[in-house]
Amino acid sequence: MKGLRRVSAVTITAGAVLTAGAFTASAQAATTASPTIAAKGGFVMNNATGKSLFTKAADTRLSTGSTTKIMTARVVLAQPNLNLDAKVTVQKAYSDYIVDNNWASSAKLIVGDKVTVRQLLYGLMLPSGCDAAYALADKFGTGSTRAARVKSFIGKMNTTAKSLGLTNTHFDSFDGIGHGANYSTPRDLTKLASSAMKYSTFRSVVKTKSTKQKVTTKSGGYRYMSWTNTNNLLGSYSGTIGVKTGSGPEAKYCLVFAATRSGKTVIGTVLASTSVDARTKDAKKLMDYGFSR
Repeated sequence: MKGLRRVSAVTITAGAVLTAGAFTASAQAATTASPTIAAKGGFVMNNATGKSLFTKAADTRLSTGSTTKIMTARVVLAQPNLNLDAKVTVQKAYSDYIVDNNWASSAKLIVGDKVTVRQLLYGLMLPSGCDAAYALADKFGTGSTRAARVKSFIGKMNTTAKSLGLTNTHFDSFDGIGHGANYSTPRDLTKLASSAMKYSTFRSVVKTKSTKQKVTTKSGGYRYMSWTNTNNLLGSYSGTIGVKTGSGPEAKYCLVFAATRSGKTVIGTVLASTSVDARTKDAKKLMDYGFSR
């Protein structure tokens, strides 16, 4: 009888171990379950390896809003012999453009001020200035008229997209206020952001929460321009290093994001989310998931 009791005890203990093991495995599976996001499309990858970690309509073409400005910056930074301290005079056309486009976000550039290319990149990426985007397109496009230069710059954006293998991407604007043919996908935008992050200037700009820049006025004096980053992941999600928000009537709410933890960088995109809060929550979920993989 004693022998039988010992066998039973062992059996019960083994069963308990099996049950505990099953519970642990179940808990682990739950913590790494693929997240549900509000956005129509989403993608996350390991930035070092390019390995896909999450996909939702990752190759579906969607409007990009101001995430387009990642390409605007990428084209500028790839210019040969780029002088980031070169000064650009703010033209009336840039401020008129803001007035004429209701959805245009602004860096509040002042006509006649002289701002550097570096400052324009901050004005482009932090407050998402469409006036800064216009100034950069005008500066780095080629042609004898402003319209020709802008067209040339947008051409450079599309050439760059092709060179990066972004087969589902096309731009018809320098800032994301498109004309029916401005689109990309979560996968393509993530690849674009990964490419842009190879430039140290880009990395420095997109991780900046706010900045105060001294610019030269028309009269030769100076003023300070203060810009705050629209990416509220900075300071609210540990390890965030960028990248860019976007919104619009067609684009809804978009966010390209990146974070580094324990030497691992995940980078991704959500397109056509339902609100500012939703796109932020979507991005946090996807980064959490990416870091768990």
